[in-house]
Amino acid sequence: MDANCPQCGAGLSFRSADLAAKVCPYCRSMLMRDGDALARVGEAAEVPDDVSPLQLGVRAQDGEAGFELVGRVRWRWTDGGWNEWFLLFDDGAAGWLSEAGGRHMLTRPAVNRGSRTGVVRSIAAGKAAAMNAEAQIDGTRYVVSDAREAVCVGAEGDLPFAAVAGTRAYSVDLAGPDGACASVQRENGRTEAYVGRFVTLADLRPRGLRRFEGWPLPGWAA
Repeated sequence: MDANCPQCGAGLSFRSADLAAKVCPYCRSMLMRDGDALARVGEAAEVPDDVSPLQLGVRAQDGEAGFELVGRVRWRWTDGGWNEWFLLFDDGAAGWLSEAGGRHMLTRPAVNRGSRTGVVRSIAAGKAAAMNAEAQIDGTRYVVSDAREAVCVGAEGDLPFAAVAGTRAYSVDLAGPDGACASVQRENGRTEAYVGRFVTLADLRPRGLRRFEGWPLPGWAA
């Protein structure tokens, strides 16, 4: 879908008909789509600079499935922050690549958003997740490894929800066997669960990484 920003008039293109939100790269307006209509629902702060080699437009592989990074949300909590890169697979499916402290989690939405799992239902009801609590999501058993309150400090690109600056979320990470992982996030009245695995950038064979001083481009990223 092509449209014009209702705030500044700039021409915009949505990457997928299934994506409801987009950050205007010119005026930083957070835009929400309802059919063919666009509405400004707030402002997306510019993502603070960091040393991540990832950027919008990077293409990579999950096995034989290719995907592209099309959006990013930067979250901050009391002891630091992390990036959530929103990605679209070539077959139209969506997922997230979480980047925190040099570790990466590649996840896709859980079946039924994990709504049949006790821990997910508890988080959706506004309760805190207990450390080491067990949860079985899509047939895999996990334990809660981390839980934190966070605030959105920046966003860019195409996204499935309006990541307005100041949006607050409750984020929970879970660890499973053999590198499996899951995450559950509650924000703006919605709770979603995602399942996947820990990966390295080398595993994903990325192309189009950001170059910056002090970080030589690895051979696998050519």
